[in-house]
Amino acid sequence: MAESTIPEPQALIFDIGRVILRVNVSRALGALGRGSGLNAEQVWSAIQTDPRWRDWQEGRVAPHDWHEHLARRFRLSLGFGEFCAVWNSSLERQTILDEELFAGLAARYRLGLLSNTDPIHVAHLEANFSFVRHFPTRVFSCIAGVSKPDAGIYRRTIRGTGVPPDKILYIDDVQEYVTAAEQAGMQGLLFLNPNQLLSEFRQRGIYPHRPSFV
Repeated sequence: MAESTIPEPQALIFDIGRVILRVNVSRALGALGRGSGLNAEQVWSAIQTDPRWRDWQEGRVAPHDWHEHLARRFRLSLGFGEFCAVWNSSLERQTILDEELFAGLAARYRLGLLSNTDPIHVAHLEANFSFVRHFPTRVFSCIAGVSKPDAGIYRRTIRGTGVPPDKILYIDDVQEYVTAAEQAGMQGLLFLNPNQLLSEFRQRGIYPHRPSFV
């Protein structure tokens, strides 16, 4: 077998939703649709096609304005605090990947987060999930002003790591976003499940510092 020419990564960048955090969109959107008689699927379709959705994801709509916008659209009687609680209920407390893994990886590699997300979710994430402390590089679309798969958000991530792009491994559950990372010069890995990820890490010679993962 020919020896691999892929450089050993110096930085590992993770997507968040459905890679690190479990996401239950139906729980939040079902609550948002009650006033208008819409089910979760109909609410999600309406939000994704909303002309303000991309502006919300890229930080051009303030949280209070987003709340007021959806309150009008879906006839919500929720106050802002209640709305934030419902919106954040889509992010489950139980993670897919254990924090112990990140602690071990952080001893050997520079870790980063790259996510299409909004300011309400970012505030909730930073306040309630301790795993973020292991990620010195955090690139969120609502702060970067650009979202995946736009090349600009990958360039910003590369600059944030201070590592050459060919020595950065990007992990995401969406193939389109993995491909965009590879087009930006990074290594890409499609996430399927934790066992598959650890198997891929071993094949690439990536090991956390803690021996329990070796």
